[in-house]
Amino acid sequence: MIFDDLQFTLGAIALLLAFMALARLLLLLFNLDLGRGIPAPELGRSFLLGMRFDMIIIGAIMLLPLLLQVFPHNSGRRLFTLYWLDFWGGTMLFFAVVELEFYRQFHTRLNSLVVDYLKEDPKTVTSMVWHGCPVLLYLAIWAAVSLALVFLLHNLNRFTTSTTATQASWFLRPLVFLPLLGLAGIACRGTLRSGPPLRWGDAFHSTHLFANHLALNGIFTLLKAVDAGRKQKGRKKWQRFLPPDTAIATARKLLYQPGDEPREDEEHPIRRRHQPQERAASYKNVVVILMESFSAPYVGILGNRDRITPCFDRLAASGVIFDRFFSNGTHTHQGAFATLASFPNLPGFETLMQMPQGAAPFSGLAGLLKERDFHDLYVYNGDFAWDNQEGFFRNQGMTRFIGRFDYDNPEFIDPTWGVSDHDMFQRAHSELEKLAGEDKPFFAVLQTLSNHLPFTIPEPLPISRVSGHGQLDGHLTAMRYADWALGDFFDQARASSYYRDTLFVLVGDHGFCLQPQLTEIDLLRFHVPLLFLGSGLQEKFGARRSTVATQVDIVPTIMGLLGEPFLHQCWGRNLFRLEPGDPGHGIIKPSGSDPTIAMLMGDSILVNPPEGGSVRLYRYALYPEAEIAAVDDPAARQEMTTLSGAYIQAAMTTLLNNRTGI
Repeated sequence: MIFDDLQFTLGAIALLLAFMALARLLLLLFNLDLGRGIPAPELGRSFLLGMRFDMIIIGAIMLLPLLLQVFPHNSGRRLFTLYWLDFWGGTMLFFAVVELEFYRQFHTRLNSLVVDYLKEDPKTVTSMVWHGCPVLLYLAIWAAVSLALVFLLHNLNRFTTSTTATQASWFLRPLVFLPLLGLAGIACRGTLRSGPPLRWGDAFHSTHLFANHLALNGIFTLLKAVDAGRKQKGRKKWQRFLPPDTAIATARKLLYQPGDEPREDEEHPIRRRHQPQERAASYKNVVVILMESFSAPYVGILGNRDRITPCFDRLAASGVIFDRFFSNGTHTHQGAFATLASFPNLPGFETLMQMPQGAAPFSGLAGLLKERDFHDLYVYNGDFAWDNQEGFFRNQGMTRFIGRFDYDNPEFIDPTWGVSDHDMFQRAHSELEKLAGEDKPFFAVLQTLSNHLPFTIPEPLPISRVSGHGQLDGHLTAMRYADWALGDFFDQARASSYYRDTLFVLVGDHGFCLQPQLTEIDLLRFHVPLLFLGSGLQEKFGARRSTVATQVDIVPTIMGLLGEPFLHQCWGRNLFRLEPGDPGHGIIKPSGSDPTIAMLMGDSILVNPPEGGSVRLYRYALYPEAEIAAVDDPAARQEMTTLSGAYIQAAMTTLLNNRTGI
C-alpha cells in the first residue's frame, strides 16, 4: 500500500506539472503574435524555467498531503488527497484561464491589478469583464481542462490502488515520505541556492519580453504582488538608493531649468520660482482634455495610415505636438494625477489617489490656478467615486464635478461606465459657454471614457468601423469614435465665445498593449500624443517637437504659457523653456505591482527590471518604425541609473514626509 501511495503521489505531481505546461502553451497560443520572431530555444527555455515556478505552487499544494502520508494507520488520506488535488488543481487552472485575457489586455502576468480592480468596485469590474470579454468561451476552456485533470487524477487513483492491501512496517512510511516532504519544501523555494528563493527576476532570461513573461507563473506573481504590497517592498528599495542629501541634489539637477530661481528649504526640497519666456499669446482660460487609451502609434499625424484619428490630426495641424511623449503609468488614475498634480507614478504608490499619502497637497494645476482666482470644472462620463477621483481632486482645490449621474437625458449610457464621449463633450461645451459669460477665467478638465473595455459605443455609429486589425478592431473603432466626438466638440467650440481666449491641452492618459514589445517596460504602452492648441503657439514654437517628456511636464508647461512667474514644486519642467539641444527625459513605470521602472533621455532608454534582473540600456526609435537596440555603454548606464534612482527616491521622500506642496 505504501508503494501505491508513492506512485499516486508522484503521478499526481507529474499531472499537475503537465497541466501547468498546458496552461503555458495556451498562453503562448492566445498571444501567438507576440511569440513570432522569438527563437525556439528561448521559448523552450521559458517552458523549462516555468517548471521551476510551477513547482513552487505545486510544492505548496502537496505539503499537507505529503504530511498525511508520513503517519501510518490513516485510511482516509488517499480520498482526502484526491479531492484536495481536484480542488487546488481546478483553482490553478482557473487562474491560468483568467490570465489568458488578463495578459492580452495588460501584457503582464497576474499582479496587484487584480486586487486593485476587485477592491475598487466588483460590480463595475464584473460588468466590464462580462461585456468586454468572451467569458463563456473562457469558462468552457476552464471546465474542459479541469474535467480532464479530474478524470486523469481519478483514473490514476484507481490504477494505483491494489486490490490486496498489505501493511508495511511502521517505520517505512516516514522513511519514504519524509524526504518527499522535504523536497516539497525545497520546491516551494524554487531553487537550491543558499541565498534568496526564486524571484520573478530569475525568469528574465531573454531580450524578448514575452519569453520572460511566459516563464513566470501567474499565481506566483499574484501572491508575490500581494505580499509586496503588505510589506511595502515596492518602495523600500528606492528609499535607500542614495544618501538623502545626494538624492535631493541630483533630482534638482535633473529638474531645474532656465528661468528657475531656487526657493527650496528643508520642508520644500525642489521648490523654485519659474520665470517663463515671453508669452505666445494672452490666454484667459485653460482646458485640459484627458483622452482615454489614446495610443500614439494609431494617431495619423504621428505616422499611422489607418485614419483612426482624422479629427485630432486636423487639430494638430494648427497646434504644437510632441511626438516623443509618454504617460507616467499605464492606467487612467496614474495619468490623471501625473497630468494634473505633476507627480510621478512611484513604486509602491501606483494607486496614489486611493492611498492616505494622496491626501497630501500637491503642486498641481488646480491649486496654482486657484491662486489666480480661476473658476474650475471637471467633466467626466463616469462615476467620480472610481479611483477616488473626486476625493483626490477636491482635496487639490477643484470644486465642481459633473459625472455619470449628473446628465439629463443622455443620448447613450454604457451599462458599465457611463455616458458616451459625445454626451460628455456636449455637456462640457454648454458648461464652458456658461463660464465664459462670467468675469473670471476658468480651468476645466474634460475626461473621456468610451475608448475603454468593453468599448460600448452608440449605435448607429457616426463613423465607419475599423477592420483588418484582428482583436484590436473593436478597440480602434472606439478610438475612432472618441476622435469623432472630440472633433464635434471643437466644431462647436470654434464658434463659441471662449475659444479664442482658451489654451487647450490634449493628452492621452495612457496607451494600450500592441506590438512590438519594446524592452522589458513594453514602451509602446506609454507612448501617447501631447498637443498644445492656442493662438500664436505654432508660430512661436513650431508645429512638432521631439523632446522627450511625460505627463508630469504638463503643469509647469501650462503655467509657463500663461506668461507669469509662478512658485511650484512640480516634478516636471516647462517644455517651452528648455535649453537648446536638451533631449528631455522622463521616468515611467507600469501599473500594478510590476517593479520595473525606466528612464528615457533623448533616444536612450534605461530599464531597471524586477529584482534579480540586470539594468539594461537601449537605443530606441519610434519613427518610421518602432525598434530598439541594446547599447553597451557602462558609463551612460550608470549615469542614468543614478539619475532615475535619485529622482524616485527624492519624490518618494517628499511624499512620505508630506512635503509635496509649496
